[in-house]
Amino acid sequence: MNTINSRKVSTNKLDEILNYYEYKKSNLIAILQKIQEEYRYLPEEAMIYVGTKLDGLSPATVFGVATFYAQFSLEPKGKFEIKVCDGTACHVRGSMPVLNAIRKKLNLKEDQLTSENGLFSLETVSCLGACGLAPVVVINGKVYPQMTTDAINIVIDTLLKEES
Repeated sequence: MNTINSRKVSTNKLDEILNYYEYKKSNLIAILQKIQEEYRYLPEEAMIYVGTKLDGLSPATVFGVATFYAQFSLEPKGKFEIKVCDGTACHVRGSMPVLNAIRKKLNLKEDQLTSENGLFSLETVSCLGACGLAPVVVINGKVYPQMTTDAINIVIDTLLKEES
């Protein structure tokens, strides 16, 4: 686990989130979204805590919801979340070489989600809804159209430079 992303879970922070959502189990998804926003993933300790604090729920139920929805991550994500589209248009126009260039640049193994320095997370998605701009990469919500291996290396170098 990346030490950069895995900071200690604060029960005070969790209580603040639960209080904001009035400790209602009907707000579970919003609660989990807020926890993920805070920690960049859903720590196991946080899910257990939420499951014991909300009436009518269990930690298993919280875990079930967290694993059902693709928006939630049980692994720490980096400061820069990179999504590479591999829908039909993007795939045909070269998204896989772009994905491989990112993995190489960040020294990520195929099953590794987050870089060792904790700065970057990488995932492929089925469609980003920008087929006319294929191949598309999205980093923290910013769309990078017509990506090439050279262009993505420049984008990553720029982000690394900004971090220095």
